[in-house]
Amino acid sequence: MDTQTDSPAVAWATSAHTGLASAPAPLGAASRAERAVAINYDDATHKNMQLLVQLRWIAVVGQIATIGVVYFGFAIALPLHAMLIVVGCLAVFNVVSMLHWRTHRVVPNYELFVALLVDVGVLTAQLYLSGGATNPFVFLFLLQVMLGAVLLKPWLTWSLVATTVACVAGLAMFSGPPTLPLDHDLGLRSHYIQGMLICFVLVASLLVVFVGRIHRNLRKRDARLADLRQRAAEEEHIVRIGLLASGAAHELGTPLATLSVILGDWYHMPAFSSDPVLLEEVEEMQAQVTRCKAILSGILQSAGETRGDDPEKTTILEFLDDVVQEWESTRPVESFSYDNRFGHDMPVVSDSALQQMICNVLDNALEASPHHLALVVDHVDDALVLTVTDMGPGFRPDILEQFGKPYQSSKGRPGGGLGLFLSVNVARTLGGTVAARNRPEGGAEVIITLPLAAITLEDKHDRVH
Repeated sequence: MDTQTDSPAVAWATSAHTGLASAPAPLGAASRAERAVAINYDDATHKNMQLLVQLRWIAVVGQIATIGVVYFGFAIALPLHAMLIVVGCLAVFNVVSMLHWRTHRVVPNYELFVALLVDVGVLTAQLYLSGGATNPFVFLFLLQVMLGAVLLKPWLTWSLVATTVACVAGLAMFSGPPTLPLDHDLGLRSHYIQGMLICFVLVASLLVVFVGRIHRNLRKRDARLADLRQRAAEEEHIVRIGLLASGAAHELGTPLATLSVILGDWYHMPAFSSDPVLLEEVEEMQAQVTRCKAILSGILQSAGETRGDDPEKTTILEFLDDVVQEWESTRPVESFSYDNRFGHDMPVVSDSALQQMICNVLDNALEASPHHLALVVDHVDDALVLTVTDMGPGFRPDILEQFGKPYQSSKGRPGGGLGLFLSVNVARTLGGTVAARNRPEGGAEVIITLPLAAITLEDKHDRVH
């Protein structure tokens, strides 16, 4: 099986971006990619906001635990009532944030900045009530700065830095007396040193956990954006092929019409009509010219340049049976196995793009394995699964790595590899996939998976209207 096909790739080019498997024009492809980029960016920032909410709950629990240990364990006087009010305000703010971001997916950068400012403000209030700049937990400001450096735009990050510096300076100037004795000479027995150690472990652990998770979100977003840009480029490539196909169809129409007239004259000439062998060859040529004209008519109809018939209601079983019967009757296949295991039938609209996608994959299999190939139809979960197998040499490793990319063919012919490239894009437009592998027993296997919601009659009707 290979990525080159005998069937006209130009027919694919226009049908791949019309009808059921519609792909946008270059400007449309770019617009859709831009929208997808925005959606993925919003998704990443929303996940990061959720991480801040989780971190804030840790802060609430940590502050309550720290206040309890210092007040009851170390018997150090603290303004317990005021500090618990601050913790309560932080908890209320976090509950409101959870409810808000559960229904709002778009998180502007400045709202991340505001969320960090709230955390800085609460930390400042707690430190002001518990020793100010002499409190060993003053270094928690660095956690907010690090999170800002990862999440915010540069000017907002520097604004956060300026805010934290002002808060530390204000605590040094206006906070009350130290709550812990500055007994550094006691080493680890010093409550101040113990507090600094706990603060260091806390900041380091939270940075490793949460900054790591934030970076994973950003890496996933970047990978998704790269995939979307590649997809937009491929869709634009398909549209260019479609434009070329439409122009070629117009140019080929005239010589085919001329050939049809000449063959019709030959058919009635005595020199041909009296020779059965020549007459049979003329009839075969007429049939092939008629087929070429039908293909060109399909190209123009798919491109919207001729008025076609209304979509025809059919069922999955009937549609697949018709496609296989037509394909088998027009290809020189020696042994073809067709096994339809779909089960309960479902209504669909007969669409040329689906038909050509299936025929294209079968053509590739036939070219690689002219003696035997098979098609198996399955109903897996909510998807239609078509499996095409052959007994050919299989895919080369480099072809498998670039499966579905244009001009990837082992045949070495100019323009090769467009067949499966267009098949992959049609399936992807429908929300499906096309996968390939080499079978251990020999030959290759191509699996087409299409969600039934995208091809059933109801969804097709909704999309058209």
